[in-house]
Amino acid sequence: MAWASALSLWSVARPIFRIGAFLAPLLLSSGLSHAAEVVALGASNTYGKGVERGEDFPAQLEKLLRAKGLNVSVANAGVNGDTTAGMLARLDGVLNPDTKVLILQPGGNDARQGASPGEAQTNIASIKAVAAARHIKVVMVPGGMFRGLPHQDNEIHLTPDGYRTLAAELAPGVASALRR
Repeated sequence: MAWASALSLWSVARPIFRIGAFLAPLLLSSGLSHAAEVVALGASNTYGKGVERGEDFPAQLEKLLRAKGLNVSVANAGVNGDTTAGMLARLDGVLNPDTKVLILQPGGNDARQGASPGEAQTNIASIKAVAAARHIKVVMVPGGMFRGLPHQDNEIHLTPDGYRTLAAELAPGVASALRR
């Protein structure tokens, strides 16, 4: 009788095993395996102020990198109005063990909020040091990268086309950092 129970159990379990055997290779080859993480840390131009979600440069960068065959996710850790002191304070909360690259876009909020250039540089150096200690490569977004790109009427924030162009300019450096 025990063999009858085992046979009955196998008749139920066998289709489940077949489905699992069929799906396992598909899941492993579909890009659902572990993606390297890139974190874009910055202020409003990282967040994508004034544009729809998905039009910001981190989202567009992820699309570009994936189109190049890289299994990567790009996390948008931009906060409107943030300063380098704020970025440094929340750095531990945005990095995780999968982070391979940190894109740092300090922006102009330090100067707007009265921080000295020396204070901003000290904060940037501290952010880079934390990343280096975790073996995370840093790609800087200098303020000059925004010159000549399409801006919104406020002349501070980029348009969707501006963010797309910025993402395209950053993609080779980020891809290189991921491969190192």
